Amino acid sequence: MNTHRLALLALQPLAAAALLAARPLTTDRPDTTESPFTVEADRWQLELSAAQWTRDEHTPERDGVRTETWEVAPLNVRVGLTPHSELQLVHDGFVDVEVRDTATGNRDRVRGAGDLTLRYKHNLIGNDDGPRAIALMPYVKLPTAARRIGNDAWEGGLIVPFAMDLSETWGFGAMTELAVVRNDADTGHRLGWLNTATVSRGVTERLGVFFEVAWWVGEGAPAGSFNVGTTYGLTEDLQFDAGINLGLTRAADDLVVFIGLARRY
Repeated sequence: MNTHRLALLALQPLAAAALLAARPLTTDRPDTTESPFTVEADRWQLELSAAQWTRDEHTPERDGVRTETWEVAPLNVRVGLTPHSELQLVHDGFVDVEVRDTATGNRDRVRGAGDLTLRYKHNLIGNDDGPRAIALMPYVKLPTAARRIGNDAWEGGLIVPFAMDLSETWGFGAMTELAVVRNDADTGHRLGWLNTATVSRGVTERLGVFFEVAWWVGEGAPAGSFNVGTTYGLTEDLQFDAGINLGLTRAADDLVVFIGLARRY
C-alpha cells in the first residue's frame, strides 16, 4: 500500500474535481495491509504477482514436514463503481504445492487453480484530501479452488484499512480484519483476527520502500510475520514491486518471496 499517498495529494494544487479525475496510483499490494483508497469510478486496476514462492518447515507440530508453494499470477481486479467505492475480484492464480517428509523423503504434490474472493471497498474519509483515510471492506470467498488446493468452504469477513501521513516522505498504514473461516477439523467455522501495521518511505519520486508487521490470531498458535519490500513507479499508471515476508512464529510461513506489478487503466 502507498501510505504516503496523502502527502502526494497535498503537493498537488488542483481543484477537487481535478483530483477526482487524477488520483495518484494507490495499490492494495505488495504489503499485507490493504489501502483505504478506491479506484476512480471510470477506471479499473489490475494488481498481480508474476510469481510468489513460499517455504514452511518450522511448524508448531515440529513434524519435519516441509511445504513449498508456487503461486503463478494471483491477481486482484479492482473496478471503480462510484467516487468512493469499488468492486474487487481476487483470484489465487495457479497453485503448485509440494509437501515433503524430511525424515522419510516421501513427497506429495498437488496443482490447480485457487479460490475466488469478491470484495467491496467503501472509503469513508480521505479518498481525495485530508491527513488520514479509512475504509470498510466486506468480502466473501467462493470455494472455487481445485481439489486439495482449497478447503472447499465458503468464508468471509470485514477489513478496516487506515492510512495517514507522517511527513512528506513517510507514511503509516494499519489494518484490522475479522474473518469467519473453516476450522481445522472441518466441522464448522471459527473466528480469526488479523492486525497489521506498516510504514513506507518515498526514497525518490519513483522508488519507495515499506516495512510491515502482520499478526494473525485464531485457532491454534498465532502467526506473525515481518515483511519488507520495494515499489517502483515506471509511469503514473504502472508500478512494479518485490519483497519478502519472514515468519516470526512457527505458525507462520518461514519465507515468502514475490515479485509483481499494478497497472491502472
